[in-house]
Amino acid sequence: MRAGTADLADQGRPRQLSLRGILLVWLAVAVPMAILVWGVWPALRTVTPMNPGMLFWLLMICGMAWELVLSLILLHRELGTLRWSVLAPRIWAGQPRDPRTGTPRPRLWWRLIPIIVVFAALTSASQLLTPLMEAAGLTELAGTDVSEFVDPAFTGQWWIVAVALVSFVLNYALGEELFFRGVLLPRMQGVFGRWDWLANAVLFTLYHTQKMWTLPLVLLTVAPFSWAARRYRTIWFAVILHAIEGLVVLVVVVGVVSGLAFS
Repeated sequence: MRAGTADLADQGRPRQLSLRGILLVWLAVAVPMAILVWGVWPALRTVTPMNPGMLFWLLMICGMAWELVLSLILLHRELGTLRWSVLAPRIWAGQPRDPRTGTPRPRLWWRLIPIIVVFAALTSASQLLTPLMEAAGLTELAGTDVSEFVDPAFTGQWWIVAVALVSFVLNYALGEELFFRGVLLPRMQGVFGRWDWLANAVLFTLYHTQKMWTLPLVLLTVAPFSWAARRYRTIWFAVILHAIEGLVVLVVVVGVVSGLAFS
């Protein structure tokens, strides 16, 4: 598995994983998350006075923290170092690249604007489909909806903001995005070719076991992350797109904790 920096030739394209390798690495994060959702959470919620939604949120943070640890282990094993000068090209943490020539071009940051528009349209479309999913009995686990935190009982509990910030960093940068778009996506082309971004989006979707009844909607909204990261070979496009969702959550949390949401 170990590879030197020479393997990062070809515009940052690392040594590719086999299908078995891809699935094993994916299972290393999907299985622990499933255990937290379907085993640990149901067991703890019956023996702790903590709000079930908050308990669920903290467990998800633990799962994403494991993704960060696993990502660093895999990257160190592959590169032999975690120095940023070596790590950044490997996880595509650089300027967007021209899809035809592979040349870094800062002006390509403007391409993010129409991608955000498409992402917003897909997100809106998924919201329109939500009532249909709910009518069919396809909903998220009871007690895990963020809207349940919009309650005056949480006013003044500023520690929740700290939880939200930690969750934001792990969800949209150092956890999910680092693992799926930084570690996994650059090593999937050898198996999936030009459709590696779609395979990556499917794996990312299936990893969301707590949303298993709404997986088509999840795939619809996450596909732009993988496509943008793959086409322009920069993890930052995926991070920014994914973080838009997180900013909304942060605003809601601050509004609830400060009491502004009820004034």
